[in-house]
Amino acid sequence: MYEVEVKVPADLSSVERALEDAGAERAGEVVQVDTYYDAPHRDFAETDEALRTREETRDGETTTKLTYKGPLVDDESKTREEFETAVADGAATATIFERMGFSPAATVRKDRQFYTLDGYTVTLDDVEGVGEFVEVEVETDEAGVERARAGAFEILELLGLDPADQVRTSYLGLLLENAGE
Repeated sequence: MYEVEVKVPADLSSVERALEDAGAERAGEVVQVDTYYDAPHRDFAETDEALRTREETRDGETTTKLTYKGPLVDDESKTREEFETAVADGAATATIFERMGFSPAATVRKDRQFYTLDGYTVTLDDVEGVGEFVEVEVETDEAGVERARAGAFEILELLGLDPADQVRTSYLGLLLENAGE
């Protein structure tokens, strides 16, 4: 499974209006708190991988997921292999990681609004310490990556955004860059 994602900085209020005009369907909102881990056996920054837990609060209920993200597979989007699973106990998972030598690297907090449009998920992100962004994404198999990316670019253009403004750096990377300034 591949996640094809294109992310651009944007003014969320104007994009929200463009989504309404385009007939997008609102699909909810969440608060996500992502804790990224460093591994004791390799440097994820060098291998372009990520391991995180995500606490997601929606309608007053919190769930936790564990996600591994592989390295980027192309130069034109944030497409990467991704594996994710539900976790019954986020605190126990954090303790397991720490006892195995994994250490929390950083935490990214996002307020997210989701829309669906033409088979894509459009997410309006307000990322603490980073800024406002729009992500257009869809999951596909390896054969569908190029077609999915072209479709994501079309959605951005429909919303008045320029795919050339794409940011391929993760929110974690952007947060760490901002912290270093």
